[in-house]
Amino acid sequence: MFWGERYQGGGGMAHGGIIATLLDEAMGKVCRFREARAVTAELSIKYLKPVNVRDEIIVEGWEEAEQKGRNLFHVGEIRNAAGEVLALGRARFVIVSELKKV
Repeated sequence: MFWGERYQGGGGMAHGGIIATLLDEAMGKVCRFREARAVTAELSIKYLKPVNVRDEIIVEGWEEAEQKGRNLFHVGEIRNAAGEVLALGRARFVIVSELKKV
């Protein structure tokens, strides 16, 4: 994914809120594998290294643990092209409804 300077917090580095948004979105999309509409209930971010807005990044999310009731537990990472983890997210999502089958 390429992005740009409009997402910087300063000095060419991504704003922390943008990093959190990317991770929340990546982890949130994983809910669809359970055919569920869910909302973020808890979100924690570890900012490990600066994320340069001029560099290509990879954003991924996946399930961390089994579903417990209406709760889904996911993890996400932002990595640079060399594979270094720049930011790590963990989240709990709460299912609000099942997705309608078309």
